Amino acid sequence: MQVGFARNSDAPDKQMTETYDVVVIGGGIHGAGIAQAASARGFSVMVLEQTGIASGTSSRSSKLIHGGLRYLESRQFSLVRECLRERTLLLELAPQLIELKPFYIPVYQDTTRRPWLLRAGLSLYAVLGGLHPATRFRRVPQDQWKRLDGLDTAHLEAVFQYNDAQTDDAALTRAVMRSAQRMGAQLKMPATFTGAHLDDRYNTIEYRHNGTIETCRAAVLVNAAGPWVRQVLSRITPAPPQLKIELVQGTHIMVPGTLTQGIYYVEAQDERVVFVMPWQGNILVGTTESIYQGDPADVRPLPQEIAYLMETLSHYFPRYRSGLPILGATAGLRVLPSSGDGTESSAVSVNARLRETVLQSDRRNRPRLLTVYGGKLTTYRLTAERVMAHLADVLPVREMVADTRHLKLT
Repeated sequence: MQVGFARNSDAPDKQMTETYDVVVIGGGIHGAGIAQAASARGFSVMVLEQTGIASGTSSRSSKLIHGGLRYLESRQFSLVRECLRERTLLLELAPQLIELKPFYIPVYQDTTRRPWLLRAGLSLYAVLGGLHPATRFRRVPQDQWKRLDGLDTAHLEAVFQYNDAQTDDAALTRAVMRSAQRMGAQLKMPATFTGAHLDDRYNTIEYRHNGTIETCRAAVLVNAAGPWVRQVLSRITPAPPQLKIELVQGTHIMVPGTLTQGIYYVEAQDERVVFVMPWQGNILVGTTESIYQGDPADVRPLPQEIAYLMETLSHYFPRYRSGLPILGATAGLRVLPSSGDGTESSAVSVNARLRETVLQSDRRNRPRLLTVYGGKLTTYRLTAERVMAHLADVLPVREMVADTRHLKLT
C-alpha cells in the first residue's frame, strides 16, 4: 500500500458514508488477510487502499511460502514451526497458487555453513514441521551434480535438497481479498487515508475517494499499511503510541535464463542467504537487506544491490560470468523492530533480527486502533487470526460465516 495524505483545504464537502465494525488501512497481504478473517466472523469490513492490491511490498517479496530455514540460526523456533504449519495449510487451500518445489543448498570448501550444520538444521526443520513428508531432505549424490542447472562443481563438497513452496505473491494477495469480498468486505480503491479520530463509541475515519472527501465510522481501525505504518499513525488523533522501527530494503533482480531443477539457496560473500529461482521463464535472484531512510514511495533498487546479486549469481553459475542483461529489478520494504542502540545496522545484523509480527493497540482495554508491524507472507492468515483475537472484546457479537482454515483461495 502507498499512503498519501491529502489536505482538506481545497477539498469538496465531506460525505458521511457507512458504519463498519472494522476498517482496514492497506491492501497488502496482511490487510487482505485481516479483511478475510473479519468477514469470516461476520463483521462488516471496509478496506482502504491507495494504489492497488499488493502494489507495495506484497508484490516485491521472494515469492516463497516457507518455514524460514535461516531463522533457525537466530533460534526463532516457534516462528519456523508456525511457518511450516501455515505452509502445509496453504498448499491445501491454494494448490493452483502455491507449489512445493525442491530447494538445493550447495556446500563448498569455503562455505561457512558446514555439511554437519546443515544436516542438523534440516533435521530440526523436519521435526518442527511435524515430520510431514514435505519436510524430508536428502544429500544429493555426486553423480547427480551435473544436472543442477550449471551449478559450479569446482571445490563442491556436498549438496543438500529439501522442499519449500513458491507462490505468486501478488496473485495470492488478490485471491485473499476476493475471498474477503465474497463474504461481504468492501474495498475502496483508490482511496487515500487522510485522518481519523479515535472515540470510545465509534472512530471517525476520513479518506479521499474519487476526488471526494468521505467519512465513515468504525468500531475498530486496523493499521496494516506496512512501510507506511508511521505515516498512518501520524494522521490519527489522539496521537497513538508508536514502536521504534526500521525499514529494511530488499531488492530482487530478474535475468534471462532457465532453471529446471528447482530453487537454489546459496551463501553470498557476506554470509547472507540469497535465493536463485525460476520465475516467469527467467531467473529471479534476491534478496538484499539494508536500512532504508526516506519516503517508502521512493524506494528503488540501488546499483550496489544489483551488483551484489549479479556477483552472487555468477559466483555459483559460471555460465553467467560473461554478464547478463537485467530484465528488471524491484525493491520492497520490510518493517523490523529497531535495534535501539543508535548504531548503524549492517546487512549481517539486520539478517539476524527477529521476524515476529508485532501487534500494538492504542490502549490495553477495549482498543480502538490496532497497528500491525512487520509480518511474513507465509503467516498472513495466522497474523489475521491473532488480530481478531486481540479485538474480540471490542467487536459486537456476530454470526460466524466461515473458518479461514477451510476457505479455498481461487
